[in-house]
Amino acid sequence: MNVQNASSSQFEEIFGASGSRPGFQEWAAALQEHIEAVLSKLLPSADVAPRRLHEAMRYAVLGGGKRVRPLLAFAASEVVGAPAERAAIVGAAVELIHAYSLVHDDLPCMDDDVLRRGKPTCHVQFDEATALLVGDALQSLAFDLLSGQTLAPAPQTQLEMVRLLASAAGSRGMAGGQSIDLESIGEVLSLPELEFMHIHKTGALIRASVLLGARCGAALDAEALARLDRFAKYIGLAFQVVDDVLDAESNTATLGKTAGKDADRNKPTYVQLLGISRARELALEMRATAIEALAPFGPRAARLEELADFIVMRRF
Repeated sequence: MNVQNASSSQFEEIFGASGSRPGFQEWAAALQEHIEAVLSKLLPSADVAPRRLHEAMRYAVLGGGKRVRPLLAFAASEVVGAPAERAAIVGAAVELIHAYSLVHDDLPCMDDDVLRRGKPTCHVQFDEATALLVGDALQSLAFDLLSGQTLAPAPQTQLEMVRLLASAAGSRGMAGGQSIDLESIGEVLSLPELEFMHIHKTGALIRASVLLGARCGAALDAEALARLDRFAKYIGLAFQVVDDVLDAESNTATLGKTAGKDADRNKPTYVQLLGISRARELALEMRATAIEALAPFGPRAARLEELADFIVMRRF
């Protein structure tokens, strides 16, 4: 698919031939609108059989979310001068994996939640069996996208990208982290144990977003990739710390999901372990470590730095 066919007018205006550099808020808003259009184009139409499944897939993916992972993929692609069309497909693939994980996490056998992004969760709106199939289908579609067209300068690099996303989503990544999370209900984890869990559950896809975006353009050496991975590791952990703080401080209407649910289920969190004040300090320390890793890239990594600020400073 040529993602230019799914481009929004705002995206074309900002990223067109003018060469102007918009501020972060304008850049992020344009990309969020653009990735929504790309996802809408890539997802099967609800008019195509099996209609109920396709309707549920679109329900689970479209119309909500901050699209942090696609934004990270786009920002990393700027470091290597990659075409926006490649970054859009990579960002969409990671977002589909993320959406599938939310659908499955909300199921009664997992976190048993009824609200996501301000609307009923997929299994509530449809049914549990459909929600299970939605997750399966979204995961398959993500790998179809990542392997179905040229996204990297060399075939071997693209094969590495497919493997990278598979690892990030699997038992040594997101799924493994969710397993640890379920096993830890009612337990008191140490800080290293909590970080190990979230490096997998939350951090794996965030790291994949950055590293996939960075493979869409000019090749980086091992040291440069390691620096991007270090940035992504710490900003992924900071993302979870801030999530825990917001869950403790915000209400359901603001979050768009059930507030305080982790505390109600006695799940280990950074707030439970450290308290709100120290958790906030830790998020800022992680942000500083992440940004320090970007120093050799100079202005090419400016969007990644801005995203680090957005992730740590967000209030909703």
